[in-house]
Order: sequence, then C-alpha cells, then structure tokens
Amino acid sequence: MPRPRSRPDACPGALQVHEAADGNLARVRLPGGVLTSAQIQTLSESAARWGNGELELTTRGNVQLRAVSDPAAFADRIAAAGLLPSPSHERVRNILASPLSGRVGGQADIRDLVQQLDRALCDAPALSGLPGRTLFTLDDGRGDVTPLAADFGVHATTNTESALLLAGRDTGVRLHPSEAVAALIESAHAFQAVRRTEWRLAEVPDGIDRVLERLDLSTTTDPLPAPAESPPPIGWLDQDDGFVTLGGGLPFGILDARLAEFLAAVERPVIITPWKTLLLCDLTEHMAEQVVRVLAPMGLIFDENSPWLHISACTGRPGCAKALADVRTDARAALERGEVPIVGNQHWSGCDRLCGRPRSTVTDVVATADGYLHQAT
Repeated sequence: MPRPRSRPDACPGALQVHEAADGNLARVRLPGGVLTSAQIQTLSESAARWGNGELELTTRGNVQLRAVSDPAAFADRIAAAGLLPSPSHERVRNILASPLSGRVGGQADIRDLVQQLDRALCDAPALSGLPGRTLFTLDDGRGDVTPLAADFGVHATTNTESALLLAGRDTGVRLHPSEAVAALIESAHAFQAVRRTEWRLAEVPDGIDRVLERLDLSTTTDPLPAPAESPPPIGWLDQDDGFVTLGGGLPFGILDARLAEFLAAVERPVIITPWKTLLLCDLTEHMAEQVVRVLAPMGLIFDENSPWLHISACTGRPGCAKALADVRTDARAALERGEVPIVGNQHWSGCDRLCGRPRSTVTDVVATADGYLHQAT
C-alpha cells in the first residue's frame, strides 16, 4: 500500500518556487510539451538573465529554471509569453500527450485535445486544489505516454474510440473522442471528492472503483494489455505530410540557454518530451540538414545509439542540500573515461531518495558516504 501523506504537496511551479540549495527553483508547465519559437526565446533569455543559464527538461515534459534571482520578474515575463494562462491552476496543468501525434503515425491526432483539456482544467475553479503531482495523459494509440501511469488519461484505440485510464490502468470504459475531455475533468473532480491527504489516485484505497462509481461509468470491454515502455524519438523522423521532425537528446536533459536561442531562431514548433528530449517539428529537408549541421556540435544529440540517452541523474550537489555527491559531474567523468558500461539505463542519485528516477527499468547508482552503490532493478 502507498504510504500516507503527512504534508500537503509542495511541488514547485512558476509562482510557488522551491528554495533549493542553489537558490529558487521555478517550474513552468507545458501542456503537451508544446513551445513556440517565441516562447523558447523567452525561456532562453530568462535563464540567462535570472537563472543559472540552463533550462532543465523534466519527465513530465515541463521546463524548470534553477537559481532564479527574481521569481516575480520571471513570472511576469513568462506570463507575457502566454506560458502562465492561469495563476490559480499553474501547478496542476500537468498534461502529457504523444509528442509525435498528428505528425508521425498514431491512431488519432490528439493535439486539439491537449488545448481543450488545458482550457477545461483552468475553467474549473475546484480543480485548482489538485495536488501538483496530478498527471493527465493523452495517448494517440501508439502507447508511448500510457506507460507513464497518469492519474487520468485516454488511450486511442481507433480514431473514433478511446480507452479511459485511471491510475495508469485501462478501466475497460470506452469513450468517443468528443467525450474524452469531459470524462477526464469529471474524473479529477471525483478524485478531489474521495481523496484525503493522497497526492495520486493510485494512493486512494479502491480509488479507481470509487471514481467510476461517481461518474456512473461501467466496463464495456476487456482492458487493453499494458503497452511496453517506449524509447525517446531521436534523429530524423519523416512526417506524414512530407516535412521532417528532428528528435534531439541532451545530457541529463539540460538545455543550455545559448542552444535554446538557436532552437528559437529556427522558428518552428518545439515539443518537450517526457524522456527529457525535444522535437523540432515541421522542417523542410534542407532545414533539417542545416539544423543537424549547426546544433549537433553544440550538444544536441541526434544519434539514437548515444550512451547519453541511457543515463539520467538527479540534481546532486551543489543544487541539493541532501545530496552526498556531485552526481552529474561524476557520471559525466565516468562515461568519458569509459568506466560506465551501458547495459540498459542508469540513474545516478545523490542520496537514497532517488529523485528524478525514470519509471523505466534502470540500474541505480546511488551516492553514499563511502562511494557509489549500484543497485539493479
């Protein structure tokens, strides 16, 4: 059983910042991970002016800045860029969507659902009280975000039918796409009604059944088998419309402000994925070739076989007071010395809390007072 929560959720946002060891940490929610070139430019300039010069990508397709010197000025700047549409709901706008939807494959194009869900969420005053850990997913049928175990989600089975997911599980309830947003919002309201101190639906005893009962919904078919975990889309990806998407990785999901500025200059949509990678979309072939030529030497990884795509790490020292080591520096040095044989994925942690650990199967490399401990899972 999940442990009971003894305190309110304090997940950081753009307004409710977290006081870390290296200063204020601000997190900007990006429903569906979508950013315009102008918004990328705003985040780049903000990181350089008020932060440590870096943008950290998160496992929920969001962006966070560390060492923010003036949180109020930063919030004003991103609000002007359209990145803070609802101050009351800004921490609960956690919406993951299949990043390639509508461009490459998938059963259905769920891009409009992202916008509809975000508007409906912000238009529901009671849902501003959802925990900041609450997660919604919109899977276009390829099974990439469904394994991320959202509290509330839909998974397209065809272009006219979707499965309703609760606590990461297919409930056996089937919906028309036109019903999806309402069902997700009603599910979130039901969670608010049945939870006490729990942060996630999976922590509520009999939570799935209690939500379905409140929605007056019943199973109509057998649940889908759980999809396998998906690797991040990396490299040259041909879109269905003849354009190109480039998938790029970054060591530890860290996007330097200068590199972000170059991304903005391409003037094409950018999507932040839940694998701490990014997509640069709607490119002509010539543009894609030029992007690879310029941005690969700056650190954007287009090689799907790069070992950097298999290593993640928490913040570590000096950003976290609880960390026992500078895990990112140590992991980088070990990899560059060839001391990290990559078999599967590894996550380096500064302590036994394992912050930032991906949901996928990993080998944990945990800092202790006596060095690093390797734990296979």
